[in-house]
Order: sequence, then C-alpha cells, then structure tokens
Amino acid sequence: MSDLATGTATAPESDLDAAMDRYRVELTGYCYRMLGSSFDAEDAVQDTYVRAWRSHAKFEGRSSLRSWLYRIATNVCLDQLSAGNRRARPMDLGAPQHQASAILNERPEVTWLEPVPDGRVLPQTADPAEMALARESVRLAFVAALQHLPAKQRAVLILREVLAWRADEVAALLETTVASVNSALQRARATMSATRVRESDAADPLDAEQVKLLEQYLSAFEAYDISRLTTLLHDDAVLSMPPFDLWLRGRADIAAWHLNQGIGCKGSRLVPTTANGLPAFGQYRPRADGGRGHVPWALQVLEISDGKIVGLNAFLDTARWFPLFGLPEELGESDEAEQGA
Repeated sequence: MSDLATGTATAPESDLDAAMDRYRVELTGYCYRMLGSSFDAEDAVQDTYVRAWRSHAKFEGRSSLRSWLYRIATNVCLDQLSAGNRRARPMDLGAPQHQASAILNERPEVTWLEPVPDGRVLPQTADPAEMALARESVRLAFVAALQHLPAKQRAVLILREVLAWRADEVAALLETTVASVNSALQRARATMSATRVRESDAADPLDAEQVKLLEQYLSAFEAYDISRLTTLLHDDAVLSMPPFDLWLRGRADIAAWHLNQGIGCKGSRLVPTTANGLPAFGQYRPRADGGRGHVPWALQVLEISDGKIVGLNAFLDTARWFPLFGLPEELGESDEAEQGA
C-alpha cells in the first residue's frame, strides 16, 4: 500500500481521536479538491470522523486507518455531490465584459468556487517536490477544472494523480475494478486537458523575482498608481470578483475598471497572506464615512506566470474569508504604521 499511516488501524477507541487527527489536514485537502469549498470540506471531514466513530467497532483492520478514513470521506463527498451542483468561477459562466458597460451582477443561484488557507489543506512535508505538487493541486484554476468532472472521475483523478495511490488501491476504495479505475482516469485526463488549465506559480518566499513582483504590486496598489500596476499584468490578465459574475480581461479594461467603477479602492491597504498555494492579500479600503482606519473589502488571490500577474481574484465576502484566514477585523492607525514599516 502507498499509505503513509505509521500507526495501527486498530487503535483503542480512547486513542482514536488522536489517531484520526493526524490526517485532518490531508483529508480536508482531499475534500476541498472534491467539493471546491473550504467550509464544505471541513464539514465533510467532521462528518467523516462522526461516521468513523460510529462504525469503528465494526472496522476489522483489513486496511490502514488512513485508507479507511479516505473511503469514508469519499462517500461523504459523493453524497454531497449527488445533487449535481458544481462550484464555478465567473470565467466559467460566459464571456468577459468590457469596462465601459460592466456592471456588478450578483447571481445567488451560482455556487462559487471558494478560496482556502494553505494551512487547512496542505500538510507540512520536508520533501520540496511533494510540497510543490500539493500546492499545484489546490490552485484555483486546477480546482475549478476538477469541477467539470463527474464526481467519481474527480475522486479517481485526485487519488491517482495528486495523492499517488495505485490503481488497485483506488479500486478497493471505490469498490470497483482496476479496469474501471483506469478507464475513469483516462476520461478525466481528457476532460482536464480540454479545459486548458492556466498555469500559475505557487507562492514561494524564496523566489526573489516573485517577491519583487509582489512588493511592486503592493506598492503600486497602495499608491493607487494604476499605470504602474498595469505594467505588472500579463497582456490577457483576468480580473474577477465573486460573488459577482463580472470578469474582465486585458490590461486596458482592468486599468479602466480601477479608475472608474473601482475607484473606491483608492487608498486601500494590503496585508500579505497565502491562499490555494498562491500569493494573496487581505485588502482594506478607507472607511466610507471618512473615519480613521481601514475596513475589509476583499481577499485578493493572485495568479502569476512568467513574471507577470495573470489573474486577480477578489473574493468580496470578507465576513466569511477574513476570519478564516486570520486577517484583522480592521486596520487602525497603529496597524497601518506597522505595515508600512
């Protein structure tokens, strides 16, 4: 087996919580890739643990504890996905708008793809290659592409190509044949190829060029120097703002948006973080009443490729995202001075 479990599958019940907790982060990452929602993923893991507790007495140790938990988590996710709804990004729903006629239209019937903090879904490992693959597999573009797959194909692709399970292991987990697993994997690969997942670089504090680009972005955005900010964008960079279905493509439209409909962002402050293995910022806008300090406006998740920003994803539901990412409720004068330093 390719399991990483080092403990026994038949741990006493008094030790079961501690044994299961070792797998919480990787299980949350698995459920996040399956469901495209950070909150649904955590609920799925909690449901997995409840089901494990209820059935532990019947578990005969024919597989490792890790495999058993993955089987339960897979069934939980398949149950959630049975309604057929899939998470989407604005770019999945239609053509880009142009700034001159762009409007913010909220679509409550759409279930949006959600960002997730790295620490919730990426287990720490000393293997740089393993860590790079983990970051790659939670990128917004990759998780969005997974949403195009039928639920069981999604599970097969994640287990085989992200988690490196063998075909016979996946077949045992899904209670199917190796031939069925290989067929599902082939179909899933074809669908993923057709979606043309856009490449982007993982957040890397050791990458001097990336660090410089992010410093330049922060400086340009806080100065609201849109001309300078535009030079950091790829020619066909994309701006999106869930929960609105608006998205814009290209330097000209993105610059024009910031100088017109988005002018309220002038004077914003940014707090660095990471999301989905990508560089991110908590954006705080000046108070609308003119008072001192800044208040949450968006979680910006940046996609970078070849030294340029190719995606600006502004998640606006800050009441959900800022507590999840541990970002401050507001920035006062002392916070801003510290950020400046």
